[in-house]
Amino acid sequence: MIMAALAPAPGRSAPYAAMVMDARTGEVLHSRNADTQLHPASLTKMMTLYIAFQAVERGEIGLDDMVRITPLAANEPPSKLGLRAGQRIRFRYLIRAAAVKSANDAATAIGIALEGNEAAFARRMNATARAMGMTRTTFRNAHGLTESGHMSTARDMTILGRHVIYDFPQYYNLFSRIKANAHVRTVYHTNRSFLRAYRGADGIKTGYTRAAGFNLTASAERGQERIIATMFGGSSTSARNARVAELMDMGFARAPSRARLARPSPAPSFAGGGGTRNTRASGLVSRSLRPRLRPTPETAPAEAMLLANAEMIESAVTETLESATARAPQAAPSPPARPGETAQSEPQVVTRISTSGGRHWGVNVGRYGSRYQAERVLLRVALNEMSTLDGALRRVRQSPRGFDANFMGLTRDSAELACTRLQARGTSCFMIGPS
Repeated sequence: MIMAALAPAPGRSAPYAAMVMDARTGEVLHSRNADTQLHPASLTKMMTLYIAFQAVERGEIGLDDMVRITPLAANEPPSKLGLRAGQRIRFRYLIRAAAVKSANDAATAIGIALEGNEAAFARRMNATARAMGMTRTTFRNAHGLTESGHMSTARDMTILGRHVIYDFPQYYNLFSRIKANAHVRTVYHTNRSFLRAYRGADGIKTGYTRAAGFNLTASAERGQERIIATMFGGSSTSARNARVAELMDMGFARAPSRARLARPSPAPSFAGGGGTRNTRASGLVSRSLRPRLRPTPETAPAEAMLLANAEMIESAVTETLESATARAPQAAPSPPARPGETAQSEPQVVTRISTSGGRHWGVNVGRYGSRYQAERVLLRVALNEMSTLDGALRRVRQSPRGFDANFMGLTRDSAELACTRLQARGTSCFMIGPS
């Protein structure tokens, strides 16, 4: 039996396999036993989450739709969120718990919510895997706990990780969150030690079972380079992290400093019609707790002058408007549009500051090492995307991790349109919801 052959004996490590890939091009930089079928453990949840993101984008389910927890999901073994049978919870919290805590009950609840039962969701997972070119993977469940026939390879998991990064960049920030609110409790990332220790690391997924050993698919970005590495069969968390760090270093050493980005083709949807079906205008993740630092060259004198002039004008306008607002009678604020609801149509006249009309949204275009770099990028992006960002307030928000470059004072529709257009040009962008 394959299961018996691959299950490690007491005191022995699970079978080892590894792959390192240049994420930009898909070029394999290193491989060892990369096509050997092994137990993926919770690396499985990358596919569960990929399909969840796909379902939200297609309108199958909304991030704030309530999901009823079945006894099957509630009774999954740890790691788990602690869901109870019959409990109702928003879909977004299931996604957070599966991505950050690797919660098995949340993963099963996602599958049942989308396809009605675990077997139907597994069929959808396998169809999606085949469409991605994952030729030696078979999924039996949504969580990755050891089950006969539930197998994958280091190559296939690396391919899947690359799709998660490039097919759903608006959700990828989930995998770098050190902690997240999952409604039931605050959950902490299963691989926060690697995220904190390895420069540029921003995801993706850990996995462990006795049969699998300690697995990890990781990605890191440094400058223009992005590397993905997958390892199966670590003997401990620390040993796995150390080996993956070596693999990542190898990847950065071998990858060219510049390469033409060749995005993978997104997998089609294989929805079976068994789960929730609602129409949604958008399901974009509205916040990220850990945008990536982005290096920028020195600003040209002419651009620096534009930046200084623009900031002086903006400061004067803001002070005038804030003074007028303070003198004006205060009306009860309109509640912001909830994520998942279609925003009301907005007038064509764009104002810089509005106390009504739902202009409580913004977009983030990166995190930078200095305020000057962030302001420079904001000016450049504003000049390049005047049609959708005209009237938005440029705001630099400082945190211990760097300087966030934000455009604020947008409607949900204009924020979503701006992000779509910026991402099409290769500019990282995600929406910031009302807070």
